[in-house]
Amino acid sequence: MHNVVILGSGCAGNTAAIYSARAGLKPLVLMGKEPGGQLSITSEVENFPGFPEGIMGPQLVENMKLQAERFGAEYRYGWVEEADLSKRPFRLKVDGEWIETSTLIVATGASARWLGIPGEQNLIGKGVSSCATCDGFFYRGLKIMVVGGGDSALEEANFLTRFSDVMLVHRREEFRASKIMIDRVAANPKIKMILNTVVDEVLANETGVVSGARLRNVKTGEKWDEAVDGFFVAIGHIPNTKPFVGQLDLDEEGYILSHGGARTNITAVFHAGDVQDRQYRQAITAAGAGCMAAIEAERFLEAEGH
Repeated sequence: MHNVVILGSGCAGNTAAIYSARAGLKPLVLMGKEPGGQLSITSEVENFPGFPEGIMGPQLVENMKLQAERFGAEYRYGWVEEADLSKRPFRLKVDGEWIETSTLIVATGASARWLGIPGEQNLIGKGVSSCATCDGFFYRGLKIMVVGGGDSALEEANFLTRFSDVMLVHRREEFRASKIMIDRVAANPKIKMILNTVVDEVLANETGVVSGARLRNVKTGEKWDEAVDGFFVAIGHIPNTKPFVGQLDLDEEGYILSHGGARTNITAVFHAGDVQDRQYRQAITAAGAGCMAAIEAERFLEAEGH
């Protein structure tokens, strides 16, 4: 029986672990399918406060984990296969074993959708990215390509033009983005639109970093290579909320709906990070959300006389 179980070990989960451990709650952190979250596949983080020279993403989340462990947090590999939130204590099935907890912090994040093409996965952090805000700065003056046709893709393309010219690749003739975003892209002279086109492969040079993209026109079948330094995939994210469908209030895409602060629709279940935040998706906002969730859990337990 645990006071607090935290699901996820990215910035949100680790920060929640630091705060709840310092409060003497001895939290259990389930590290999930992607230990460290999206920062574990990010090369250098330059915008997290306190690191004027920047810090590698995996090192940042490892530092947070060590800090939480110093205060008594317990970390365990595994993820929730099934959850029963119908009554307290809550029950979570992890690797075939049921565990119980008085409070729950869901910080399971959202996984980027990828194209699933050759070269993509092994070049993440080496020119392939799913976050323009995180990584755009590294491609100042270099060749940038964005793939996607929704609001997020067009917003990222616009954002990236502050660093360089951008090629925007979309598989259809029409964008599914909102009209205002389409108009902004159309009016931006630094964006070149390549429509009715898909990317078949991300290419690398002899040093193992992105050097180009192999494109194919879906109407004519024509294939060609474009030289690229930064390859941004912007086709959305998938919130990791599958075990909670039908229990937690979720929006149409599966993100947790907030009921104020870090609260969900179920008393004593709290949210933190990208599993609820579909707008900012930053390490610092996730960390702040983890702090909020831990304080909420601590106050709830204190009110119960813990």
